[in-house]
Amino acid sequence: MAEPILTAERRDPSRAHDVLRVRGARENNLKDVDLELPKRQLTVFTGVSGSGKSSLVFDTIAAESQRLINETYSSFVQGFMPTLARPDVDVLEGLTTAIIVDQQRIGSDPRSTVGTATDANAMLRILFSRLGEPHIGSARAFSFNVASISGAGAVSVEKGGRTVRERRSFSVQGGMCPRCEGRGTVNDIDLTQLYDASKSLDEGALLVPGYSMEGWYGRIYRGSGFFDPAKPIRDFTARELADLLHKEPTKIKVDGINLTYEGLIPKITKSMLSRDVDTLQPHIRAFVERAVTFTTCPDCAGTRLNAVARSSRIGGTNIAEACAMQISDLAGWVRGIGDPSVAPLVTALADTLDSFVEIGLGYLSLDRPTGTLSGGEAQRTKMIRHLGSPLTDISYVFDEPTIGLHPHDIDRMNDLLLRLRDKGNTVLVVEHKPEVIAVADHVVDLGPGAGTAGGEIVYQGSVEGLRASGTLTGRHLEDRHRIKDTVREPTGALQIRGADLHNLRDVDVDLPLGVLVVLTGVAGSGKSSLVAGSVAGRDGVAMVDQMPIRGSRRSNPCTYTGMLDPVRKAFAKANGVKPALFSANSEGACPNCNGAGVVYTDLAMMAGVASPCEVCEGRRFSADVLEYRLGERPDGGGKDISEVLAMPVTEAAAFFGAEGSSVPAAHRILRRLVDVGLGYLTLGQPLTTLSGGERQRLKLAVQLGEKADLLVLDEPTTGLHLADVEQLLGLLDRLVDGGRSVIVIEHHQAVMAHADWIVDLGPGAGHDGGTVVFTGTPAELVARRSTLTGEHLARYVGA
Repeated sequence: MAEPILTAERRDPSRAHDVLRVRGARENNLKDVDLELPKRQLTVFTGVSGSGKSSLVFDTIAAESQRLINETYSSFVQGFMPTLARPDVDVLEGLTTAIIVDQQRIGSDPRSTVGTATDANAMLRILFSRLGEPHIGSARAFSFNVASISGAGAVSVEKGGRTVRERRSFSVQGGMCPRCEGRGTVNDIDLTQLYDASKSLDEGALLVPGYSMEGWYGRIYRGSGFFDPAKPIRDFTARELADLLHKEPTKIKVDGINLTYEGLIPKITKSMLSRDVDTLQPHIRAFVERAVTFTTCPDCAGTRLNAVARSSRIGGTNIAEACAMQISDLAGWVRGIGDPSVAPLVTALADTLDSFVEIGLGYLSLDRPTGTLSGGEAQRTKMIRHLGSPLTDISYVFDEPTIGLHPHDIDRMNDLLLRLRDKGNTVLVVEHKPEVIAVADHVVDLGPGAGTAGGEIVYQGSVEGLRASGTLTGRHLEDRHRIKDTVREPTGALQIRGADLHNLRDVDVDLPLGVLVVLTGVAGSGKSSLVAGSVAGRDGVAMVDQMPIRGSRRSNPCTYTGMLDPVRKAFAKANGVKPALFSANSEGACPNCNGAGVVYTDLAMMAGVASPCEVCEGRRFSADVLEYRLGERPDGGGKDISEVLAMPVTEAAAFFGAEGSSVPAAHRILRRLVDVGLGYLTLGQPLTTLSGGERQRLKLAVQLGEKADLLVLDEPTTGLHLADVEQLLGLLDRLVDGGRSVIVIEHHQAVMAHADWIVDLGPGAGHDGGTVVFTGTPAELVARRSTLTGEHLARYVGA
């Protein structure tokens, strides 16, 4: 067991002022890592994906800083905060307050927008409450998250020296559209997707995922008394059908237990439709997309605001119109407000909007739902509140801040990182881009490989020293891919005519088929809009986007790829038992930990303790299941299911391809995982521990097994080390040479140089983009240098 983490004061306080000292870090794959990081400098952490960068920076340094800050609050307050476990490390000295700016999406609430996720919307509401004509009330009158309500109630008042109760009326003026409840959309539910009217509830009439009559729902429906569960739904009376579908929450008692019955539609509205559809589990998402049609609210035209809120204007503009403006335009509109009574507010709001522009997000609007932002956009949105902060001696922790940025914008991101450093802060950045590595004061390179082959510090020091170090990163730091001498000839074309989604301006373009096409342009130029509106959804098209993979700690590469099914069947066949025994989520689970592998002890406001299960020793399966084996080893014993799930992908590929343990279906999936650079992952590694880039490549591996003729990839180099880009290019070549068409949205110049055809959008972002500014070969793009992309690609290849 690790000794208590020591503070700087217990060691050497003088040294702690200058360095952040780590001793014995063992989170995930870290191997007793020791290092000292200089404070108030920009340190970049490099290494192949899976080498341990995030384990060191996020799971050790930043995690412990946040845990210690939480402990400064009272026990009462801590009870409302997320509990954080202490990282597995012996000593952390010199810690400062850490602010984490990662790629995690900004919530999944459909009411969350770019404006509400920052201070911009709040300041804009105050501005309209002061200057809007007609005056309609306080700032909450302009909030689509506050409903307008009125009523009456008893209050205590002093009269004649005594307290009396009086009934008084009240009203609250909120800005929420009552029709859509502030969501901007309304839904229409196809009842045939909710139930099979020819069946009774007992016969399984309900078609909603999870609504089985075998569990609690069955007890509630059978015991409610509102209808006969044995009668076909088509024979229900109007009242019975209304109770099944629409009844408000009602207390009932079933078998002596107090329960709440609620109609099917309000129930699924709360549990499924009130959330961002992209955050739902795949089978629930499929149900929602099948059963529900979302349309723009006819009452508010999608603005989320009621008519009263929209009636108040400043200089002819209401708050909905202001929020719909491109932020770069809104900044100019705000600065045009000259009323001295709100001068401080105008200055603060304009500065916030200018920060969006400065960070490369000026093309967004404040009413943009946060669920639609890419990981890079979400991360840069989080940076807004920190750019103007007067705090110093803070540790800022960034996870690949250049994701989604055109080469033209990387210099601007570097300037922002250096500005944070120059204010006296420690800036820690996990990054692969050589342009960012080049401006570092200090570099920490982890490796030498990934997974169990990583977890060590292979170099730390200056950038110049890294170049000469001989490490994998050092050897590839100056890599430059040259433009291909010859390009493939297209076999056809996908015609796009009049594309006008979002900022696209009636774009007409032909995308060649049978070749590698790369879509380029600055962030916000219209690349994703072109694909989403005119390519995705067509027959034979498979899309690998950046939407996160949802899953619990029980989800892993084996379950996500569908590999577990053939593996379970192979174990079952080899041992003459049923497949369900080889699932830790089913009959094979250890009875003590229910297949989790760990036992959690809740310690209230303190971090709970997760200790390995003493019965299964963390292997998740019951003892009798672990007696069954597959394949042969020198001792003749084969491997049990827990040993298989503990194997890295490359080892598992050899195992399932070998005589005696051959499982062809699993072997094919494993080969695809190796092809996308995930050979170091273990089959049972929880999806919650994977980086964004790893999750995207996991999705790519799944799509490689589909029969789609056209594959669309959204920034597949996300999270890839310089050395792994070459492997990705080889995979893309194999896909095209194998008869597929491949379209890649990408900013990495190595992928651009390797393309057969480039479509460049721009010239700028938002309303300054949305047009095709170049189509042709990479050589032609470099020769013309007529666009920002052309200029940077020419510089990259040394032309």
